[in-house]
Amino acid sequence: MEPLSAEELGRARALATSSLCDADKTLALPDPAIRAMVPDVRMVGPAVTVVAPDDHLPVLLAAAQAAPGSVLVVVNPRGARAVAGELVAAEAQRRGLAGVVIDGWCRDRAGLRRLGLPVFARGSTPASGSARDARGPDEAPVALGGVPVRPGDLVLGDDDGLAVATPDQVRAALAGAEEVERAEAAVLAGMREGRGLADSTNLADHRAARADGRDSSLAFLV
Repeated sequence: MEPLSAEELGRARALATSSLCDADKTLALPDPAIRAMVPDVRMVGPAVTVVAPDDHLPVLLAAAQAAPGSVLVVVNPRGARAVAGELVAAEAQRRGLAGVVIDGWCRDRAGLRRLGLPVFARGSTPASGSARDARGPDEAPVALGGVPVRPGDLVLGDDDGLAVATPDQVRAALAGAEEVERAEAAVLAGMREGRGLADSTNLADHRAARADGRDSSLAFLV
């Protein structure tokens, strides 16, 4: 996989995850129960995979080793305890990581909000896991919310949830996603001026076509 260039990565980070999903409807979507613990953040970065069964030591080691710009993807299979919190997030932030995603539980949500680093999890619990497993990052494929994630896959996230894609998928979707956001901005501007949503789309023609059983796609007219 050819990684995204700095310019491509910057373009991806400027986009909502929903816009990239609109541009490529095949992007993999982990279980939406894994959600943003910190509001109003966007995250894009290559995955560094970690398996941490109720044990936060592998996560601490991975946070200390992962490359700047990467996303820690932590899987805690059937776990019931937190494997990351404010200290892990602070270390990840200090080292320039893009974010942390946990298929499992976190803690210290007030501290996470103060830090502002993107952190995604199934929820929080005050009970921490152990610190015994010294293997560190696995750098092997894992299942994140039912979706395969390989090291180097891009993990994208914001308040709407997560998506997983190869660099090539994101690269191919950039222009389409940027056009989605341009058109939506134009529609919103029109609505502020009093123009109805239907007037900025082909809604009437699309409805008629679908009623006749013809192929059609709802589209913006701006």
